[in-house]
Amino acid sequence: MSSTSRSEFSLASVFSGDAERVPDGQPNILTVCTGNICRSALAESVLATRVDDLDLRVHSAGTHALVGRGMPAPARGLAELDGVAAERTTSHTARMLTETMLRDADLVLTMTAQHSAHAMQLAPSRMHRVFTVREFARLVATLDDEQLRDAAASFAEARPRLNAVLQHVADQRATAPRATGDEDVVDPFRQSDAVYRQSAEQMAPGLNAAERVLRAALG
Repeated sequence: MSSTSRSEFSLASVFSGDAERVPDGQPNILTVCTGNICRSALAESVLATRVDDLDLRVHSAGTHALVGRGMPAPARGLAELDGVAAERTTSHTARMLTETMLRDADLVLTMTAQHSAHAMQLAPSRMHRVFTVREFARLVATLDDEQLRDAAASFAEARPRLNAVLQHVADQRATAPRATGDEDVVDPFRQSDAVYRQSAEQMAPGLNAAERVLRAALG
């Protein structure tokens, strides 16, 4: 299983925004924005498609989700240009971010610093696993694939391997070059196609970095 669209939820979970718990041992990646129809939905669908061969779950939620809403046409179009199947983009429904989702997640990729702050307020113990997607790209860029694989090498099981690599990434916060500006991804909701493209371009390096990390840990 690699995405929300391939997981089953009870009717109650659709309205509550809470998902079934992740099976023990299965890595869990969560992307977060505000409404969960544009940025985090696009990130979920693209990343899930790229790592579909790995045994993990990629899903998404919103801090102020438009619960039950689907992806707007421009977001679906960008996802499909990136290789995402139409069945995946059309099946997306927005969900509200919950503490349970955060506690279950090994990696939380948010679209803005405000989303990260919201997530850490809901689940303070997960702060070392919460990154803006652009921060994640900046930190992972300081590490090569051998360093990522070496961080995982001491562990046999998937989740410990991934968490060891993610801790190595988090440790780079102390030494990596600082961001030169904010690391937010622009919100394209109800904006032009050009803003949708800008938003997708801003998150792309972080999705590339996430794929690198996941393959180093789990591939």
